[in-house]
Amino acid sequence: MELDFKINDFEGPLDLLLHLIKESKMDIMNIEIELITRQYMEFLDTQGKMNLEISSEYLVLASELLVIKSKMLLPNIKTLIEDEEEFDPREELVNRLIEYQAYKDITKVLQEKELLRKDIYTKSPENIKNYVDDVHEIQADVSLDDLVNALKKYYQRKLESRPLRTKVTVNEISVSSRRSDIKNILKNKKRISFFELFPVVSKDYIVATFLAVLEMAKSRELIIKQERAFEDIVCEVIEGA
Repeated sequence: MELDFKINDFEGPLDLLLHLIKESKMDIMNIEIELITRQYMEFLDTQGKMNLEISSEYLVLASELLVIKSKMLLPNIKTLIEDEEEFDPREELVNRLIEYQAYKDITKVLQEKELLRKDIYTKSPENIKNYVDDVHEIQADVSLDDLVNALKKYYQRKLESRPLRTKVTVNEISVSSRRSDIKNILKNKKRISFFELFPVVSKDYIVATFLAVLEMAKSRELIIKQERAFEDIVCEVIEGA
């Protein structure tokens, strides 16, 4: 079998093995180990005859293939345990090849996105305060960035804990309706966890609620507090408001 490609064409022994499997049109889940081992060894032999340096990792995989081949040639030994599946010596190698192929596919997608990104040009951020006529300070002991980051983490935790195969239908939510709801809640509780205002895990609901809280803080209808770092963020009614 003549091999007309060099070892430098491949990123490693798994890349070479994957190439040989595809060229032979084999099913990766059912590798013909005797044939693929012969092709792999012929490849290494060709590199040796061409006085090309062969990395030790290629030789390690060669030895693994020979071990698997020898195990495949041994007669099957029936297990004494009933219904136990017979071990396939190729299983570990197949899993490594599948994982490697997945990484290659992801790398290809990322490279394509990188090329597309080179054609995108962005404008440096500007100070928008010059375009705002009336700036009202939000009544909060935490910054807006702190609130946004906390809300992102909370939303992610809620998504991860949500049961599978659920379908939630929510009517259109407005900022004004959520603002009214929050006012009613604070009339009774006076103080409530910021995250308790987001019982529904949907982007529309969360955005409307978040904007309602900011509007209420801006108009001094409530204050947002966090007494110490990493503690719960709470919303309180401002006394005398």
